[in-house]
Amino acid sequence: MYWVVGVRFKKAGKIYYFDPLEFHITGSEHVIVETARGIEFGEVVVGRKEVSEQDLVLPLKPVLRIATEEDKTIVNENQEKAIEALRLCQEQVVNHKLDMKLVDVELTFDRNKIIFYFTADGRVDFRELVKDLAAVFRTRIELRQIGVRDEAKMLGGIGPCGRPLCCSTFLGEFDPVSIRMAKDQNLSLNPAKISGICGRLMCCLKYETDSYEESKDKLPDIGSIVQTPKGIGKVIGINILDKIAQVELDDLKVIEVPFTQIKEVEIG
Repeated sequence: MYWVVGVRFKKAGKIYYFDPLEFHITGSEHVIVETARGIEFGEVVVGRKEVSEQDLVLPLKPVLRIATEEDKTIVNENQEKAIEALRLCQEQVVNHKLDMKLVDVELTFDRNKIIFYFTADGRVDFRELVKDLAAVFRTRIELRQIGVRDEAKMLGGIGPCGRPLCCSTFLGEFDPVSIRMAKDQNLSLNPAKISGICGRLMCCLKYETDSYEESKDKLPDIGSIVQTPKGIGKVIGINILDKIAQVELDDLKVIEVPFTQIKEVEIG
């Protein structure tokens, strides 16, 4: 077992574990840590706790110190510099006539690297752009191409449900979402109905899929023959949320029956 604290660097970003050393960290504090990108400023969202070795990527990097007011001032200055860096980079993109859309820019805490995030339909040769940006900012430059889901996460927005996007408010990572999830939930397969503003299947399709799969395992399949209080019939529809089955009787009359009142009939 290892003592760790969970640190997040962006709102709704992935949580990374660090070694708290001898620091008394309870949570909701800001810390300075060493990462693969350099020295970074992050928020502790998981207080000091023990985690088993199989849940960690070792070796753990340490917390360097609890952030000071001076550190927070540097973060605010970096955010202001990022706005200016985005503007200058956009000008260079236009000058180089590159087919790419800048989404966001990020400065590492120690300002040793500036990372520009962009989307594009295909591969982009941005080598000359990087040279020009490095000459302007005199630091390491990284251009990172991202997908449309990451773009929505960074920019935020309002989803079809009228609420802020899940990805930009609380989802740390994207889970795989498939069209089968929409089918299992008896949703319309119209892409406009089940796609988010990113154009991909909505992340929320994943939320209830386990409950639907668990419920379906206990229910008769569509087309199966069942006994109901009004006679034997064939299941032609299932409403999992209301726990009701639509059954077509022998006289072609369709009735709705609670799951608790039907029983599958063996044929043969």
